[in-house]
Amino acid sequence: MTFDPITAEIRFGCGLSPKIDPPSSVDEMLDGLVGADKMSEWFRIPSFQEFSKRLVRAQALKKQRRMQSDGADSEELRKQIRLLNKAARQDHFDWLGSHILRRTYSETPFRERLEGFWADHFTAAGKGGLLRRAVSPFVQSAIRPNMAGAFEDLLIAAVTHPLVVHYLDQVGSTGPNSIRATNKPGKFGLNENLAREILELHTLGVAGPYTQTDVRELAELLTGLTSQASKGRQFKTNMAEPGSETVLGKSYSGSRPDFGDIEEVLRDLARHPATARHMAGKLAVHFVSDTPDPALVDALERTWRDSDGNLSEVYGALLKHPAAWWTDTHNVKKPFEYISSAARALAIPPKTIQRFQEKEMRQRISEPLRLMGHIWQKPSGPDGLEEADGEWLTPQGVAARLQWAVIVPQLLMPRLPDPREFVDIALGGRASEAVRFAASAAESRAEGVGLVLISPAFQRM
Repeated sequence: MTFDPITAEIRFGCGLSPKIDPPSSVDEMLDGLVGADKMSEWFRIPSFQEFSKRLVRAQALKKQRRMQSDGADSEELRKQIRLLNKAARQDHFDWLGSHILRRTYSETPFRERLEGFWADHFTAAGKGGLLRRAVSPFVQSAIRPNMAGAFEDLLIAAVTHPLVVHYLDQVGSTGPNSIRATNKPGKFGLNENLAREILELHTLGVAGPYTQTDVRELAELLTGLTSQASKGRQFKTNMAEPGSETVLGKSYSGSRPDFGDIEEVLRDLARHPATARHMAGKLAVHFVSDTPDPALVDALERTWRDSDGNLSEVYGALLKHPAAWWTDTHNVKKPFEYISSAARALAIPPKTIQRFQEKEMRQRISEPLRLMGHIWQKPSGPDGLEEADGEWLTPQGVAARLQWAVIVPQLLMPRLPDPREFVDIALGGRASEAVRFAASAAESRAEGVGLVLISPAFQRM
């Protein structure tokens, strides 16, 4: 292995910065995952528990309004609900800014990249109301604290979280022979969405060794898992299917179902050999190449199996493998990675983004992201963002990057850097002679900086 600080910062971090030195070793990168989480302190995003107080408040206001007759009181309650939604919408954009600023100023950027990887792996979103704004608090609570430990702990925290339970329609899933179903025949039913995605996306993979029977049995085992705004995750025995269920040949549960049965099956799935293979491939594709060296995938799989999914050890295997450092292998930056790495290269002042109101954040960040192909925290499905480079190098996507690179940086910075110096700041000496010439010959700083940001060397990791 040949460690290279520039490759480390671009491929495994958030891009080069004029203010933050690249890491000096793999050990430094790994140590950064378990040290103090300064970015969570500097650019705060609330926990999901904090966010849930808004859900409780909204439910109370709606209940009061339903009980009110038409009149001034009802109108006042409607106004309070609107203000609650407006504040949550503004916070949604503020948290987008916080995610960008974390990547801009992190001294442990591998942590930010891993947060992005796992947030996408466990894609979830609210389907309406205030829950549409809950993704960042979900990531802050379920993903970020569990990224460097055992995968089984991360899996349990993510897939049993209230937002995922809501997103994959688990809240009302009821065992066919449960107390609730037998008391009201035909009113409640079993939902297989969460079970299917756990097997297909989160653990074994689409080609994993499971059948439709395993999906059904896991769905029955998951019944009882639900959530409420005021109480968070819950297990309701009256919704749970009685008796045992068999998943991948192993029997779970007994005479009285409980949450421990769900934990047990998730830990077994996390340690399954197919999960090791599936996740090894995902990590290699995400961080290194759409077509990673098979030896790299094999090394990650072997480490996963030997360590029972100890994520820090798996990351170490990734960062210490020679194929991870090949300079002729470059993934295309996804839209958020592109914009945040540009913000890091420019060292955008925090107050600039923190002062943005919703309109400015839409115009300068979220709408450009959409034009590049990424609607922020509004996934088209639970399988998350595409990894294939071709999905992001569409004519519209490339045109949107060019427009953003030339126009927006000058709106974010009091004074743009000299393009002749910015070439090395952003690319670390990797710029071609053509890019250097274009930067030096640009008619304005905005044009020169834009040419650097749209260059192939900056577009790739």
